[in-house]
Order: sequence, then C-alpha cells, then structure tokens
Amino acid sequence: MALQWRTDIFSTFLLLVFFLISPISSLQSAINVWPKPRVFNWPDPQAALLSPNFTIISPRHHYFSSAVDRHLRRILTEKHRPLVDPSVNISSSASPLQKLTVSVADLSAPLQNGVNESYSLHISLTGSANLVSSTVWGAMRGLETFSQLVWGDPLRVPVGVSIWDAPLFQHRGLILDTSRNYYGVEHILRTIEAMGMNKLNVFHWHITDSHSFPLVLPLEPELGAKGAYRDDMKYSPEDVRRIVKFGMEHGVRVMPEIDSPGHTGSWALAYPEIVSCANMFWLPAGYKWEDRLASEPGTGHLNPLNPKTYEVLKNVVRDVVDLFPESFYHSGVDEIVPGCWKADPLIKSFLSNGGTLSQVLEIFVNTTFPFIHSLNRTVVYWEDVLLDDIVSVRPEFLPRENIILQTWNNGVNNTKRIVSSGYRAIVSSSEYYYLDCGHGDFLGNNSQYDEQANGEYKDGGSWCGPFKTWQTIYNYDITYKLSEEEAKLVLGGEVALWSEQADPTVLDARLWPRTSAMAESLWSGNRDESGKKRYAEATDRLNEWRNRMVKRGIGAEPIQPLWCARNTGMCNTVQKI
Repeated sequence: MALQWRTDIFSTFLLLVFFLISPISSLQSAINVWPKPRVFNWPDPQAALLSPNFTIISPRHHYFSSAVDRHLRRILTEKHRPLVDPSVNISSSASPLQKLTVSVADLSAPLQNGVNESYSLHISLTGSANLVSSTVWGAMRGLETFSQLVWGDPLRVPVGVSIWDAPLFQHRGLILDTSRNYYGVEHILRTIEAMGMNKLNVFHWHITDSHSFPLVLPLEPELGAKGAYRDDMKYSPEDVRRIVKFGMEHGVRVMPEIDSPGHTGSWALAYPEIVSCANMFWLPAGYKWEDRLASEPGTGHLNPLNPKTYEVLKNVVRDVVDLFPESFYHSGVDEIVPGCWKADPLIKSFLSNGGTLSQVLEIFVNTTFPFIHSLNRTVVYWEDVLLDDIVSVRPEFLPRENIILQTWNNGVNNTKRIVSSGYRAIVSSSEYYYLDCGHGDFLGNNSQYDEQANGEYKDGGSWCGPFKTWQTIYNYDITYKLSEEEAKLVLGGEVALWSEQADPTVLDARLWPRTSAMAESLWSGNRDESGKKRYAEATDRLNEWRNRMVKRGIGAEPIQPLWCARNTGMCNTVQKI
C-alpha cells in the first residue's frame, strides 16, 4: 500500500507540474498518436530531424530493456509515410534530436492490476527528449507514444511537444478463444504485440472449452494428450512461458481462463466419468430449447457431485497457477445448461431428493473457490454465477473482496446490477464488444438461411448480430448511468473474439482496428474537453493508425476507402461548416 501511495503521489506531482507550465491544446496537425493522449501540448507546431545516431538512455530492467531495444529499432527503421503529409515545417533553429532519456521512479513495481501506467514526455527544441514515469510499465506506454510521433524519410519528429498521459481504466483487455479453433503461438504473440501498440494491458486467454483442451499440463497430461485436436495443436509449458514473457515485454498481462464446470466436454476424452452429458447431440429431436443439452454443439459439464472431479480440477488449477504468474484466475462458471446436469444419473438423484441445480453449482463454487484463493489468486467469474435466472450462487458464497465479475449480457443494465451489489466488474457486453457477431451462424442444415421459405432472415443469422462496427465499440460508455461510487468498481473492459468462425486466417482483420477503438475509449475516453463524443474526428486518426499498424505487420481491415482519408471530411454524414 505504501508503494502504491508513493507512485500515485509521484504521478499526481507530474500532472500538476505539467498543468502549471503549459496550457492544454489539441493536436493541430496530421501527426497521430493512438490512443489519443490525455494531454497533448504543442503550441508552435514544428519538427526536427531525428539524428542517425539517435539513442534511448534508460535504466536496465529485465523486461523494459527489451522494450527499449524493440522501440529503438522501430524508430530508426520504420520510416512511416502518413496517408496525409503532416503540414509541419522543419524548424531552422531546432537541433536534430539526439536522444531520449527515460527516468523511472520505481523499477520494482510489478505488472499487476492497478499498476501506475502514467508518463510524461517532453521533446525540446535543443536536441533532447525526456520521458518520465512512475513505473517501467508507464515508460513502455511513453515509448509507444514516442515511436508514433516519428515519421518520414529522413526521419522527423515534432519538437516543442509536452505530453502527460495515463489510462482512465486500469483493465483494458482482449479475449481470444483458442479452443474452438486453434491459434499457433506466433499468432498469439502477434496479437499481444498489437495490444502493446494500442496500450492494452490484459490478454484474456480462453484456453479450453468443450471443443478442445489444447493445454499440456504436467499433473494432468491426459487432458491435453486426448483433448487437443492434433499433436501439433497444443500449447506446451514452454509455449506458455514464452507467451507470458513476451506479454511482460509488451506490458501485457496474460490472464488464463479454464472455464468450468460448463464448457468442459473436451475433458471427457480423458475422464469420461466426471463429465455429464458429454458427446451427446446438443438439441435432440423433439426437445424444447429450455431442455437443450448445450447452447451450441459441444456438450459437457463437469459433475460437481463426483469427488473425482475435484481431484482432476485441483491438479489443473495447480498447474495453471504455476505457469501463469498473473494474479487473476478466470474460472468461468458461465452458461450452466440445466438439461445437461439433469441428464446425469447422480445429479438426477440429488434433484429427486429435494436438491436444486443452484445448490449443485454452490457445491462446486464452495469447493473450488477457497482452493483457488488459497493459491493467492483473485477469482474472476462470468456474470452468470450471480445473475443467471435459473442456476446461480447466492451472494453470501461470493466474497466481494476476492471475486470479480465479468459482464457479457444486457449491456449497461447487467453492469449496474453487478456494481450495485458491491462487486468489481470487467465489461464485455456482447451488444458492443463481441467481435465475432454478425458473421452468421455455424450450424449446418439450418432452414433459416432459405430466405424464400420464411422471410425471417435477420442479422445474418448471428445470435448477437449485427456486426459490431468500430464506431459502435468506440461510443460505448461502460459506466453509463452509474453513480460515482458504482463507476469506481468498473475496472475496465475487454473485447472478445470467440472462435466458432475465426482462426488465424482472419484473426487480425477480426480484431483490428475495432479493438483499437475500445483501446482509445478506455485509455483517454471517447469525449473531447467539452464532453462531446469525438468519434467524428477519430475517424481520420483511426484511418492513419490502421495504416501504420498494417506497415507494422498487423493485418488490420480498412474502415474507409483511401480516398476518404485523402479528402478529409468528404465521407462524413454531415458536412462541417
């Protein structure tokens, strides 16, 4: 607590000094930083050449030194060519920029929830620049900002610039589902690299599900051996360590999710005795929807009444905790389908003797939560554990100080329900943040696609259609209609790419630049100084940022024709007078 107090005071001091020495002004040229900094002061837009001998002077640190080397290479070799040439002249009096000096107050602060990511950056007219931060993680954000300020061949950089920056939300993440379709390690690393570019800080890895169990675990090797699609579609402990280390070098925490007790059909390939309704057809002929065995193909729930379940699951948790240093452990507990548990003889007997499905789930949570917590982990659950109408757990079994709930249904209404109950929240509302929506349905033999037959084909057949555009994502206010105290419980948000219809061939385009839209709204907000939504001016900036990401090897999809970027304002719905 004392360390956090000191770094917060240091950050506040930097902000106060910044405001005392210079007024706020907006970005006045085509030079682009994404996400937009909180405070960008450039009173006299000028640029200087970047010296061929430019260097970065910084303290040594296990992860930060790697980030410095990476950014220096990029700064010197990228030679970015903007879509629209910046209308900035090279100053006749400014010296070529020789160096960036980085100062970090606390080199020991770990990358964890709530770490101070603020920084200040000043580029002078006299050939030097200074980046000051409380932690190396804030310094990484400042290096990314500096790298985006450099452009052209020969290299140029704005001078007389002062920036103060810090995120509005401490948790800014991306969910990737690697169970339904497999993603090689190189694709995960590229995604984390792009996250760092966008100042996102949590890679939420939904590793396992009913469809496959691709994670190799030392204590339970059979789960990965039998549950993976193929031998070359697994993540070894070495792969995990590589991904975690790469994340740290980019300021990105890797939060594992081992979903249970639902979404566990793949476990039955190794342990059929602990999985209810495994490998059954998800919606048998004549069944009503409420009696289904799963909400999509791929049945199977762990059986909370079988002691063997906990022998296996506790081994899984031990291994995952050993592999992932992240202090958040996502345990899932979403989409409990009553029909699946009702089909299990042991649970059916429990119900016939007066038990309820909610009691079955409470047995599971009361057995697993204390164990995960004993391993020094904060447990994250999906909202269903508290809010589901049919199968849920009473609040007295969900301690607020040790549990975080992640929303995915009913937009701001469910966020309100969670925080008004005193829980911290991570927002992933499917109506705004689900990137897989709008691409149709993956079910075969589906008559709804015969439009001439019924005329009711809507939203591309996607349950959460339509497609979530970048503007839909950008404009979402995740604390809408919350009180000030309730808003403090919202840690941040995560976009989600579920992989029923996604794999590495479409990964980049599904994620980017729509994820960039969330990144800015959670970093510096989606409103200008007057409180007006700034999506209009963000369009040109996002065009430019997408262009730079593509040059950096990220296959981000276009949001407009190039003509729109070259003809500013001509593609708007209303012409600005």
